[in-house]
Amino acid sequence: MSDMGLPGNLLGFDPVLVKALFEGVTSGLTMCGLKARCVGISRIPLREAGDVTGLIGVHGAASGFVAVNMAERVALKTVGALLQDQFDALCPQVIDGVGEITNIITGGIKKVLAGSPWAFSHVTVPSVIVGRQYEITYIRGLEYLCALFEHEMPETILLQERIMTASVSLIRT
Repeated sequence: MSDMGLPGNLLGFDPVLVKALFEGVTSGLTMCGLKARCVGISRIPLREAGDVTGLIGVHGAASGFVAVNMAERVALKTVGALLQDQFDALCPQVIDGVGEITNIITGGIKKVLAGSPWAFSHVTVPSVIVGRQYEITYIRGLEYLCALFEHEMPETILLQERIMTASVSLIRT
């Protein structure tokens, strides 16, 4: 799978989920005219590092959540590109836009997972969490996968301001 632009060693990761997560994010960002490079994949839930998180519940052959966490600068740039506008600070329009981007990414993941044991047919309305220092906990038996992406933002010096994560947490129903 590393020929798709993913990090090297993916041994032990479910290839269907890896592909869905990678393609969902890259196709969603492409709709915004943006690019990001996948720099890591994890099966261990960590505290969300960014400032804004979109969260969507999913249900079907598998049920769970898709979460998209972004640094504030990534949210401003991504929503700005989606809406063809420019934003300098978090505002209701940017927060709603993060929900829409999460919806777009979830749709891409849903498309790739169709026909697989991880397929889902229903999605909830996105919720958006604004702030840091929170933690999402997961039940045992859940398949969790998180991909870390670094946005191509040459105007941003600090790495943490270019980071976006997308995760799926699913259990077969």
